[in-house]
Amino acid sequence: MKMLSLAEELKNNAYPGRGIVIGRSQDGTTAVTAYFIMGRSENSRNRVFVTEGEGIRTQAFDPSKLTDPSLIIYAPVRVLGNKTIVTNGDQTDTIYEGMDRQLTFEQSLRRREFEPDGPNFTPRISGILHIEKGSYNFAMSILKSSDGNPESCNRYTYAYENPAAGEGRFIHTYIHDGNPLPSFEGEPKRVEIAGDIDEFTRMMWENLNPENKVSLFVRYIQISTGKYETRIVNKN
Repeated sequence: MKMLSLAEELKNNAYPGRGIVIGRSQDGTTAVTAYFIMGRSENSRNRVFVTEGEGIRTQAFDPSKLTDPSLIIYAPVRVLGNKTIVTNGDQTDTIYEGMDRQLTFEQSLRRREFEPDGPNFTPRISGILHIEKGSYNFAMSILKSSDGNPESCNRYTYAYENPAAGEGRFIHTYIHDGNPLPSFEGEPKRVEIAGDIDEFTRMMWENLNPENKVSLFVRYIQISTGKYETRIVNKN
């Protein structure tokens, strides 16, 4: 698979929706993950990321303008021991609870499907990073309707063992803007991971569409120790 520029992927897509990046730093010492949200409606744009425990939660920037919290207020990031869970919805909790009962990532997601927001039927995208005794692997999942048919849910899981330094995978909810919004297709994109946490955060934020971007989360986790650094950027 061709290595793509993450900056170009973001810059050239006005509305990828919500996106997850997981990979490894150029020097190989750090696991990297990022999650961003975008919005077209006032309700979707009225959000910020806030820290909650070792993870984050979405929160209304102006509570008086919050009209429907059902699909926009959730915990995108939670930590379960040596596992970091990153998703675009409340399936974060489903994965956390399932894996806490010794289910696998894939088994935990069997209880869920795409979002009930027809006609878009937004895919649920999820990722998990597993760091243990100096080893690192990750997996990504997408649950989507079958070409817009809400009667059928297609489930895809992609697992990456000992990921290569300087590269990652990028999955997002929509191919591009549209009405209805077309769901992401294919394997997560292979993208370049470059720079330290501040450089990487700045690159992503600067290349997300200025009108539609809402919030960005980035975390760098030391593979040898599990210690991490986090950056959060909110438009509001």
